[in-house]
Amino acid sequence: MLILLQLILTVVAIYSALTYEEETRLFIPLACLILMFIVGRVERSRGDKEKARKEFLKSEIGKFSQRESTTIKEQDFFLIETLLWPKNELLLLDSVHAIFKDLGFIITPAIQYHSVDRIVKIPTTQKSFGLQVMMYEGEADRHHPKIQRILQFEKEKKEDEKSLIIASTQVRLPLVDREKASHLSRELTELLVRNHIRFLTAHHLYGLWQKAKRGEIDIFAFFQNIYVHEVELSTQKRYEGFLLTSPDLPIQ
Repeated sequence: MLILLQLILTVVAIYSALTYEEETRLFIPLACLILMFIVGRVERSRGDKEKARKEFLKSEIGKFSQRESTTIKEQDFFLIETLLWPKNELLLLDSVHAIFKDLGFIITPAIQYHSVDRIVKIPTTQKSFGLQVMMYEGEADRHHPKIQRILQFEKEKKEDEKSLIIASTQVRLPLVDREKASHLSRELTELLVRNHIRFLTAHHLYGLWQKAKRGEIDIFAFFQNIYVHEVELSTQKRYEGFLLTSPDLPIQ
């Protein structure tokens, strides 16, 4: 897109130099050259950031996959990038689905329900989650339209099913800053506690995925713990601490 803009500015500059007279003949090409310089700087800056992100992703994949960086597949970059820096909820949902599948969970479309995105079952158990995937530029709040859908699932779900939200929050912040940022509004926290809805951030899920791939945690035991975990509103801080602590959060 920036290359196309530079090309247009070049054409305008040449056309102006050949067509217009006096000051206009000089001012318009000069303005175009200045804009082309600015666009070029923006393009180089964007390229540097993309290269740095690529190197970061390569390093992170190498850590938990224990493979040489030269063998890392392009889809691995795409999976992690769409989880940590999602462009939209559909791509985020695809990444979350792929991670649960990679961890060995049984994850399927919610055919019996229209109120959640997926059904996630813990293997060798009867415990399942109705999964709702959301994306927020800042902290999660109750105004997202999918909040009403997860509340509807609470009314429809079976006895052995629980509600689970995976939310990509603070998506504009570098990962190192997300660890310190607020991810849940107080209003939404109270709503989730009252309705016994579980909540994880996308970068928390990423940290769990890393640890599970390295054999440092029993991921099924972790989610069974979430499944049975009940917190009253009076112990809200325990709820936030249990669900929002990010294990070994990678930095940018």
